[in-house]
Amino acid sequence: MTQRSALLTAASTIALVRMVEGALCIAVLAYAYGLRVAAGDSNLFDYFGYFTNQTSLLASVALITTGMFAILGRHVPGWLSTLRGITTACLLVVAVVYNVLVPGAGSAPPWVSVVLHVVFPIAVTLDWALVGDRPPLSWRRLWVVLPYPLIWVGVVLARGAIDGWVPYGFLLPERGLLSLFAHVVGLVGALLAAGALVWAASRLHVPRSIA
Repeated sequence: MTQRSALLTAASTIALVRMVEGALCIAVLAYAYGLRVAAGDSNLFDYFGYFTNQTSLLASVALITTGMFAILGRHVPGWLSTLRGITTACLLVVAVVYNVLVPGAGSAPPWVSVVLHVVFPIAVTLDWALVGDRPPLSWRRLWVVLPYPLIWVGVVLARGAIDGWVPYGFLLPERGLLSLFAHVVGLVGALLAAGALVWAASRLHVPRSIA
């Protein structure tokens, strides 16, 4: 086997792993949603109102799409690599907040929480850091980690003001504006810190999976 053939085989293997990883995460999300439906709660908007579920879905789609581009032998567009970077940063925040600040399985089975809050974020982060097929992300565009989470916060707060439903207790309207402001500022700071780590990791010199 020539060096190029070996590199192409490695690239295909990585692509398949990413696609399987994304598909398995979506399967876990679907399973957890099925449990909610069985319990009489089929509101999909509520289910994906949780930042963990929404971000895991987006990251899974990004992984599967990236893998498909590689399998088809096509260049991965810059916007897709940026999306992977954004979702990786968001999953880092998910993992830290869940495991450090608000541990607990909630209504989901414990193994589902472990997959979504520990296993999947670690796998996505290691993929980003150790597989050198992503371009270095421009520091000038670090701000792109913020729009999606801030839109999520805005929708959640608007809904909390309308019908009182929020996915996490620290966003409850009755906690007051000062508490909400402090938590949103903390979220922004955490996202920028996680984004900076992801952006820096994109500059690590690791072997590329394909020449």
